[in-house]
Amino acid sequence: MSSLRDVAERAQVAVSTVSAALNGTRPVAAATKRRIEQAAAELGYRPNLLARGLQSKRTRILALLFPTPDGGFGHTEMLFATGAAEAAKELGYHLLLSPENADPIDELRHLTGLGLVDGVLLMEVRLDDERTEFLAASGVPFAMIGRTREPDAIDHADIDFAVTARDAVAHVAGLGHRELAFFNLSPGRYAEGYGPAARMAGEFAAAAREAGLGYADGFRPGSAEEGRRAFERLMAERPGVTALAVAGDLAAAGVLAGVAARGWRVPEDLTLVLVLSSARAAAMFHPRLTTLEPPSAELGRLGARMLIDRLQGDGPPRQRLLPCRLVPGDSSGPPRAGA
Repeated sequence: MSSLRDVAERAQVAVSTVSAALNGTRPVAAATKRRIEQAAAELGYRPNLLARGLQSKRTRILALLFPTPDGGFGHTEMLFATGAAEAAKELGYHLLLSPENADPIDELRHLTGLGLVDGVLLMEVRLDDERTEFLAASGVPFAMIGRTREPDAIDHADIDFAVTARDAVAHVAGLGHRELAFFNLSPGRYAEGYGPAARMAGEFAAAAREAGLGYADGFRPGSAEEGRRAFERLMAERPGVTALAVAGDLAAAGVLAGVAARGWRVPEDLTLVLVLSSARAAAMFHPRLTTLEPPSAELGRLGARMLIDRLQGDGPPRQRLLPCRLVPGDSSGPPRAGA
């Protein structure tokens, strides 16, 4: 492994000059800096971040706490992480993805106690999230991708669920539908106060009421089989429903199975809309589903930048809400005849 001295010898400068050029501790002539950077690249030299951190009290490493979702990490989830990692890299930081264990506070205590991270970025945020209390009490800088029940004092970037629900309702109402149902996330996610599950429940109901649509909810399938059973129960209880919004790819697959079992087709007999899924995931279904695609990468980037801004100085909390983007697919159509 190449050392700082190896780079200095190849660039024909002092070791202190190499250190200043690569660490930014003092100005270095542009031509000299380019020569040093070229030498470092040729030798494959990478700075020792831990050693630098011991000197500056900063490691320039951020931790992204991301509990593993029920269905594992999919494309939509990874966009959050890659967006945050790219933004951190652009600003001279590295991002450590840390899936939580059964005790998130123990995980946080371990991460922050080692002194290897400058700050923490939280994901999968609950309305009442004990992690925020621990970090605030510990004095560890943090930001959220998501938000708690009352996040006014915390930097955060999150989905605008009110606008997202209104867009979904406007889409189906514009096609002529007068009866809409919504399948939320799994019972566990809802019961634990997971922010998106709680907010979608309220916002979809409010948007349907505002648009004058008949509305059915209270369904929370967490798997394909549960999605199929939920669809069968919905049709037994509310046969007039002609449009269905589903949060979760697995549940949507179950709904499609239930539709086929009835001898129906999408969208001729049911308009089906995915919620919180990427257009790439929606395209894997047949037919290609209409989706409300979350701004995953952009939220990841915003969260990382907010955290780095917080590390670099005080100021009022930064907060941004971004709606999902409606991506029409082949699963949207007018209500079935006679509905």
